This record gives sequence, structure tokens and C-alpha cells, in this order.
Amino acid sequence: MNILLIHQYFLEEDDPGGSRWNEFSRIWTDEGHKVTVIAGMMHYNGHEKRAEYKGRYFVQKQQGNVGVWRCHVSEAYNKSFIGRLWGYFSFMFSALWAGLFKARGKYDVVIVTSPPLFVGITGYLVSRLRRMPFVFEVRDLWPESAIDTGVLTNKLIIKLAYWVEAFIYRTARCINVLTPAFYNALRDKKGIPEAKLIQISNAADFSLSEKLLQTFDREAFRREHDLEGRFVITYVGAHGVANHLEQLIDAGEALADTNVLFLLIGQGMEKERLKKLAAERVVQNVRFLDSVPKAEVFRYILASEMGASVLKRVDTFKTVYSNKTFDYMSCKRPILMAIDGVSRELVAAAGAGVYVEPENTAEYNRIIRQYMADPARIAQEGESGYQYARRNFDREVLAHRYVGHIAALVKQRG
Repeated sequence: MNILLIHQYFLEEDDPGGSRWNEFSRIWTDEGHKVTVIAGMMHYNGHEKRAEYKGRYFVQKQQGNVGVWRCHVSEAYNKSFIGRLWGYFSFMFSALWAGLFKARGKYDVVIVTSPPLFVGITGYLVSRLRRMPFVFEVRDLWPESAIDTGVLTNKLIIKLAYWVEAFIYRTARCINVLTPAFYNALRDKKGIPEAKLIQISNAADFSLSEKLLQTFDREAFRREHDLEGRFVITYVGAHGVANHLEQLIDAGEALADTNVLFLLIGQGMEKERLKKLAAERVVQNVRFLDSVPKAEVFRYILASEMGASVLKRVDTFKTVYSNKTFDYMSCKRPILMAIDGVSRELVAAAGAGVYVEPENTAEYNRIIRQYMADPARIAQEGESGYQYARRNFDREVLAHRYVGHIAALVKQRG
């Protein structure tokens, strides 16, 4: 098949972190499919465009076997809420132009992954004008999550967002959701026919973790990075409003009499404020690191005792899986799960860690002290989570399942 993917946050080859779509597209091209990606020029945590994109609206690149069209995103993206909204709309328009006039050739399907929600309009127009099925992926229930976290308050924009959401759900031939809660919400609350829904979740990347589990010198890494003698809890991910990472600063303060170290790796709009807050309160057991390449992320996880998955305490986040949860599982590290709902249920089903009520400092304090006193529990839950992810969330398996659904959709159309 010839697949067109529209994904604003498709990572560059040298971007820090890891992306399921970078991996899915690699797996698909390895098995003979052709994948072309229409992507943005701004990293979701970046502050400005790379020099190679300055003054340009479209740049064609090759990432392995995947062809990529990088499209204009306003540099106001990370400056304010209005700037971010304009970043979404600027990509919506530039991606539409690329989808119609730059990414030439005949495609069998166009896939759009969101958020942002508005790029679904781009996918719909490209699918209609180029006559191919439109698959829409829901990685986050938007606009609900933006409303619940207080990011989206303008009533007119909220009304527009709900209209766009309903239009996209109605016009997409197939909708992929990442969690059971998303599936139930779309089916039961939004009236989407079950025949239109599939669920291909986030997944664990064992291709890297299994090599490191055999070869990684944990003690040498801990010496090199000043982690010796510490009970390290690593958080990897965005430092934004939705993550509410001040709860980890609160926990660090409560555990100041112990050897606990919270290691926070990533970027985001809230990072500088969080660093200032920790300094003002003289919380010395919370350390901030910039984003690092994926292999280095896995080394930090392996050098830790636990991994933390953290979000703000709002009802919408009871429906989400945290991406990094699966990385912690693949590295055999138990999870400190500060997200209620399906993520809490996942950790319980896997025996892979513990739920701590989000923003409850006393619970962080109590639970972490329990783990510090029980090394056998750490090893047992790490192994249990690894085995569960191996059975249920192997990225290679899910990539093959996903493309199988798409192939059936294309065949049905033909």
C-alpha cells in the first residue's frame, strides 16, 4: 500500500525521545509498504524553527525509507495559548497545500493523528479531493482535555472545536483510539458506530530495551551521572500545564530526609517556572534534565528504581494511557502511576507498580517510603510489567495489526 500520514509532531531523525509513528512507519516500510509523512517544522516542545527551515514553508526530506514533507508552523507556537492555536491553524493550512500539491503520487489511504484536532479538516479535504479513504486517530480526547485543564476557555473556540470534532468523526471512514476509555466514550457518549472504531494502543519498544537489558552497565552510568546512593524515580515527558509536575516538587520536599531523587527529563512551557519554584523552595532532590535521545532515555530509566507517569487531577485524564508507561515496562521498572482511570487499571492488571492519587503529597510520601523498604517488590513488579507488555503491547505486533485494518479498509473500498 501507499500510505499518506499527516502528523504535526512526527519526529526528526535526531529529535530526542521516541515516537510510535516513527516506529510504525519504519516497520511498515520494512515490510514493503510506502509511507509519506506530512509533518510540522516545530517540535512540540521546541522554541524555534531549526535554521534549515527559517524562511521556508516546505522542505522535502528522507528519513530512512520514509519520505517526509516538513511544513510551516508558526514560531508563535510555544509563546502563548493564542500562539499555540495559530501554530495549529498554520500547520492545518500548510499541510493541506502539501497534501494537495507537494506529496505527489497516488495514495491508497490518508491517516491523520491528533491532537491537534483541526488538522482533521486537512485530512478530510485531502481525502475527498484525492479520492481515498480517511482514517482519523484519537491520541487525546480533545477539546475535553484542553477544557478540563483550563487551557481552553473561550466559548466560541470551544463551540467551534466541538463542531470540528463531530464533523471529523462523521466523515472519517475509520477511527483509531488509543485506550478502551476512548473507545467507550466515542461509542457511548458521541454516538460513533462501533463498526467504524478500532483500538491500536500505545506500545512498548522492545527493540532497544532488550539490547540494553543485556549490555547496560548500570553502576557505571549511575557513577557518571551522580546517581550513586540515590533512590531514583525518573519522569520522562512533557513539562506542561496538563502534567502538573509541581506535585513531584511537593513530593520531593516531603521526602527531603531520604535519599530519593526525582529526575525530570523533558521540555515544555512550564519547565522554567518549575525550576524556579524548586529553587525558591530549596527542594534539592528534584533534578531537571533537557530532552535526550531515545537510547539515552532508556539508560536513565534502567539506572532508576522506578518510573513516574504524572498528569493533573482532572476527569478527562482518566481516559488516557501515558506513553512513557510502556517504556518503563519494557525496561523492567515499576511505575509510580499518578493518573487515575484506565492507566491505573493497566498498572493493576499488569502488577507493574502502584497508583498514587494525583496531587496528594501525603500519598506520595507514604507509598515511596514503602518501596524504599522493599527492594524485592521493585524487582517483582518490574518483571511483571515487562512480561505483561510483552504479551499485550509489543509495538511490532500492534504495527502489523494496524496496517491489517487499513488494508481491509482499502480492499473494501476497491
